[in-house]
Amino acid sequence: MKISVWDTYVKRHDNTIMHFDILVETTINQPEVVLKYGKAYLSTKSFKTLELSTNKCKFCHIEEATKSVIKDINQKGYSIIEIENCN
Repeated sequence: MKISVWDTYVKRHDNTIMHFDILVETTINQPEVVLKYGKAYLSTKSFKTLELSTNKCKFCHIEEATKSVIKDINQKGYSIIEIENCN
């Protein structure tokens, strides 16, 4: 399965910048849908963040999905790769 990778940054209330990727099927190319998934992910965090916007969430590239990413996408519609300051 090919997936689209959306490079995402959001500021935490402690001014630390979170960096994560939102992975979705390539058929999803509407930023508002990807933002909805990003907000769902952020709602699982124990800390507060500032608003996620299209300025900080950009399409990056297309790649082949791993088995765990395919499983996430089949269950939730998206998968997240935490890169920096996500915990």
